Amino acid sequence: MGGRVDESCVLTEGPWRHRFVGANGSRFHVAEVGTGPLVLFLHGFPEFWWAWHDVMVRVADAGFRAAAIDLRGYGASDKPPRGYDGYTMAADVTGLIRALGERSATVVGAGAGGMIGWAAASFHPKLVNRLVVLGAAHPLRLRAALFADPRGQLAASSTVVRFQVPRFEHVLTRDDAALVGELMTRWSSPRWAATPEFADYVARCREAMQIPQASFCALEAYRWVARSALRLQGYRFVKLMQRPSSVPTLQLHGALDTAVLPRTAQGSGRYVTAPYEWRLLPEVGHFLHQEAPDVVTGEILRWLKTPS
Repeated sequence: MGGRVDESCVLTEGPWRHRFVGANGSRFHVAEVGTGPLVLFLHGFPEFWWAWHDVMVRVADAGFRAAAIDLRGYGASDKPPRGYDGYTMAADVTGLIRALGERSATVVGAGAGGMIGWAAASFHPKLVNRLVVLGAAHPLRLRAALFADPRGQLAASSTVVRFQVPRFEHVLTRDDAALVGELMTRWSSPRWAATPEFADYVARCREAMQIPQASFCALEAYRWVARSALRLQGYRFVKLMQRPSSVPTLQLHGALDTAVLPRTAQGSGRYVTAPYEWRLLPEVGHFLHQEAPDVVTGEILRWLKTPS
């Protein structure tokens, strides 16, 4: 790594094509492959679209149009100073579905992308026909666990609490974004963290986090959650999220996830009135889509083909 990093570092060549799509007032980078019903993939923190490069190609091979985006503020997407609240990021997703020429899509989200998926399905159920969530509790489950489980989820979220410190983005990008590597190691299963694939993936994520403004934008979403907790905007978000989701939802979680504890995620089904399934993957940490791509792809395809 080293030297000046720019957005071109995420435009890796492959069987996909790179596009820039305007949606919800911003420009988003989309990597797209295949034809058929749209499946929109949302990465988590501290990732970028590459999180899905393996899974999306397999999903496309099964007869779908797979599109992995860089979330607002990440990778080669726009990095506006604002818009990292739950409402705007949910509207980014549904705006992209429309901008890609579809009336609805299946949304697959991991980590922070899973949280956005929950909100998109809750606020815009006509545009999200199915939801697959990996390594992410329903936002209200996470909120409750932070208060009710201080030794568990609150302790697990201690790093995210540190994100609230002003200018912490400079800590995140110091030494070629060494902290990104530390967090990914901590949140992954020990078995995967010992592989060359993990080392390659961490190097890519560390580089992408050094794109100018990316680290600030990534932390802003976490800062909004904390800032909004005592504000009317946050209260409204909670009230809206209390309405049960009418979108069929599959929730996959790693048994070794130390970022979002399985016990935090497990009660999320109470917020879904549609068909809902929970599956815990043994020996897997927070990055299920990277750690167990075979199982994850199989589960996504099964969910796509299950009659709702």
